[in-house]
Amino acid sequence: MALPRALAPLRSAAYRRLALSLGLSLVANGAWAVTAVWQVVALGGGPAELSLVSGLTAAGTLAATLPGGVLADRVPQRHLLLAVTLLSAAPVAGVAVLSLAGVLPLGLLAAAGLLGGVALGLHYPAYSALVPALLPREQLLAANGLEGALRPVLHQVAGPALAALLVAAASPGAALLATAAASLAATACVLGLPLLPVARGPGAPVHPARALLGDLREGLAFLVRTRWLLATLVFGSLVLLVTTGPLQVLTPFALRDRAGGGPLEHALVLAGFGVGGALGSLAVASRPLPRRYLTATTGLWAAGCVPLAAFGTATSVGVMAGAAVLAGAGIHGGMVLWGTLLQRRVPPELLGRVSGLDLVVSGALVPVSVALAGPVSEGAGVPAVFLVAGLAPPVLAVLALQLARLPADEAAHPLERPARVP
Repeated sequence: MALPRALAPLRSAAYRRLALSLGLSLVANGAWAVTAVWQVVALGGGPAELSLVSGLTAAGTLAATLPGGVLADRVPQRHLLLAVTLLSAAPVAGVAVLSLAGVLPLGLLAAAGLLGGVALGLHYPAYSALVPALLPREQLLAANGLEGALRPVLHQVAGPALAALLVAAASPGAALLATAAASLAATACVLGLPLLPVARGPGAPVHPARALLGDLREGLAFLVRTRWLLATLVFGSLVLLVTTGPLQVLTPFALRDRAGGGPLEHALVLAGFGVGGALGSLAVASRPLPRRYLTATTGLWAAGCVPLAAFGTATSVGVMAGAAVLAGAGIHGGMVLWGTLLQRRVPPELLGRVSGLDLVVSGALVPVSVALAGPVSEGAGVPAVFLVAGLAPPVLAVLALQLARLPADEAAHPLERPARVP
């Protein structure tokens, strides 16, 4: 049955601790996404100020991901995850205290966003490298499906809902305090993880400090010579360029100005992404890995972006939430396949670095997208920006598949054993 197959990784006690720590971190990240918006509004800011906070968060992620990938292949991932949860908790707690006291400057909020981005950049490679060390190969798709279900439900439903309720009932400062508490609880879960040796190739240097540049060169060389990986990451980077800024910066103001929405309506739309993402992730994880896995991955991502075109013209919160459900299903379903592909086709000793490069290359243009969303919308209009966000990704997917010959690559490298002929 599909459900037992999807839940098989939870039989591992270590994986359950890892999943719980991830879940708490996702709640914290989701709460931050909503709280930062309405804290900026409370400080008198608009799209430009929100672009600053969100842009610094994205920049922090990109700056930390490459070093994080190198460290994930050199340092026990438990140590890195412990540092990540503490780095997520402390700055937000400090900002919360200042917000509750009514003396929070926008610059410190942006600085907390920057440090949160650094934590996220360190988290992704360490988590990605640790999962295959805890689980057998045949459970990786199920594990990515569980993560794919947890991520949208907690990051886009539970976290935003918690933040929205606290902002509406109390203040952004109270929501910031709850965000810091969730990150601190994740620290306790990480302390229960086993301390595993990192996977290293033969002849690898013993001392990490002497090998950082060499490790990075090795990871970059693998990326450049691996056509399917490079092409898919470039495709992802362009998709995020046209979608991230509109979603992060323009959605709250489109809700407020066109549909009369506030924090609760913002949380409802984010919840739509979460519900769709959970359903899409579980659907993908409950089935065997597709034979045409690269085509399926890019196709799901592209299809998931199409509903975003409705965000620029919708005057109903319900329409935006429905579009978000469809978008979440496609985007997160593709992410389940993508995480499994990395774990199946990338050598274990390179997985941390490649996961870091994945985040850096695919997210390289995110700060640009976030920084430009506000100014571009003022010139071209919000509907035009969201129309590009919805319709450009399918065109980019076709170009990636054809120019990089991805169908030929997936045909030459099947990931599932063919059925035996009786």
